[in-house]
Amino acid sequence: MTLPKVVSLFSGAGGLDLGFQEAGFPLVLAIDKSLAAIQTHRRNFAGTTSLAADLEQLGSEGVLKQLVGLLEPGELIGVIGGPPCQGFSRANTGSEAGDPRNRLPLLYLELVQALQSIYTVEFVLFENVLGIRDSKHSSVFRGILSKFAEMDLKADVQEYSALDYGVAQTRNRVIISGFRSRQVADRFRPIKIPQKNLTVRAVIGSLPNPAYFSRGMSVADIPHHENHWTMRPVSKRFFQAGGVTPAGRSFRRLDWNKPSPTVAYGHREIHVHPEGRRRLSIYEAMLLQGFPPEFVLEGTLSAQVEQVSNAVPPPLARSLARAIAQAIYEDAGISPKCAAASV
Repeated sequence: MTLPKVVSLFSGAGGLDLGFQEAGFPLVLAIDKSLAAIQTHRRNFAGTTSLAADLEQLGSEGVLKQLVGLLEPGELIGVIGGPPCQGFSRANTGSEAGDPRNRLPLLYLELVQALQSIYTVEFVLFENVLGIRDSKHSSVFRGILSKFAEMDLKADVQEYSALDYGVAQTRNRVIISGFRSRQVADRFRPIKIPQKNLTVRAVIGSLPNPAYFSRGMSVADIPHHENHWTMRPVSKRFFQAGGVTPAGRSFRRLDWNKPSPTVAYGHREIHVHPEGRRRLSIYEAMLLQGFPPEFVLEGTLSAQVEQVSNAVPPPLARSLARAIAQAIYEDAGISPKCAAASV
C-alpha cells in the first residue's frame, strides 16, 4: 500500500517535512516565503519541487498550478505545514488578536479546501504555539475548528512536548490535525519515545570549537560542519570571571546537565553556550532542535537563525508521521506488526 503524497505549505527549512519523509511519505511540493529556507529545502530534499513564494499572493490557483504534472486529479494527498506563529506567541508581549499574521492558519486551511476540489485530502496537520488557544485568540481558534468541520475533516488538537519524543529541548507546541476518515482519526496515537540523558552535554558536548565569522569566510574555513560557526563575542559579559551570568532572553546560558530551553531565538538572542564564553553555533542549535548531522542550512546568519527557530523538531515530526502512517495501514486492514515494519 502506498502512503498519500505530501504537500508542504509554509514549509520553512523542512523540519516537519523531514519527519514525514523519514516515515515513508513521498514529498512532492514545498512552498515557503523565505528564499533562504527554500534554498535549504532544495539542498536537503532532492526530488521535491521547492518553491519560494508568498502563499498570500500565490493563492489557491497558484498552488494548484504548481501541482499540475506532480499529482494526478483525485490522487491521495496529505497537507502539512507551519503557518507563522509570532502573532500568537506568548513571548510576544505586545501580541494582539488583530495581528494580520493571525490569519495565516485560516489561509492555510483555505488552501487545503482548494486542494480538496482536485485531490483526495486524507489528512491535514500543522504546528503552532500554545498561545493560539489563549482567550484573546479564541475567535481565530474557533474559526480554525469550524473550517475543519466545513471541510468534513475530523479535527484533533493536542499539546506535544519535544522532550517526550527524544529531543533535548523543553519545547511545547500545539499540533492541529484533521482526517478524512474517522477511523484513521481515532487510530492516530503518536507514541512517546522514552529516553534518558536528554541533556545539552549529550547532544553537543563532544563537538570541537566553532569558527568565528569573518569577512570572506568560506565553507573550507569552518570545522566539522559548514553551519558550525557563530559571531565573535563582543559583550563584556562574555569576558567576565566565570563567563556570562544568565540574564533575560538576550543572555540565556545553557546548562550542560539539562535540556535546552526552547530553540526560538531573536536575531541577537541565540542561547549562550554552557561554558559562557560565546553563543551557540548554528550547528549546535540545529542538533538541539533534533536535526540530523548531515542536514545543512543555507543563507545569512539571521536567515539560518530564523530557520532553526521556526522548525518543527524532526524527531517529533517523525513520530507524528509514523502515527498517521500506522493508522492508515491499520484502517486498510494491514496488521499492526506489518504496519510498524512499513513505517
